[in-house]
Amino acid sequence: MLNNTLIISNNKLVKEKLSTFAEVTLIEGTLLQTMEQSRDLIHGGYILLTHPLSGSIKPNQTPFKSIALEKRQGPVDFDSLTVMEESLARTRTLINDKATPDWPEKYLEDFRIIDLDLIKNALKI
Repeated sequence: MLNNTLIISNNKLVKEKLSTFAEVTLIEGTLLQTMEQSRDLIHGGYILLTHPLSGSIKPNQTPFKSIALEKRQGPVDFDSLTVMEESLARTRTLINDKATPDWPEKYLEDFRIIDLDLIKNALKI
């Protein structure tokens, strides 16, 4: 188990596969809502462990995102907050320019696997 690690994800596959390695909170919502939840935790003192825009798939192309945070109470880590706010701004711009497609389920499963692989590799699980 990765101590003090919380994964915020809207990917059910991450919850299924990684809950034995780290605490996983499943967000029943969009990629943007997942990022906003992570940002709110950073305001409470949590620290980013993975970049919110990791991978080569743009946030308006995939519906899934998993973000790892170090659980911590204390002052806001402004480096984490800056990265998160800039990532949120970039994501909103991309989504406003071109919305995420309504992918068929067979493609959604591929996106879930890619997201799972990204977070596993980032955390060395």
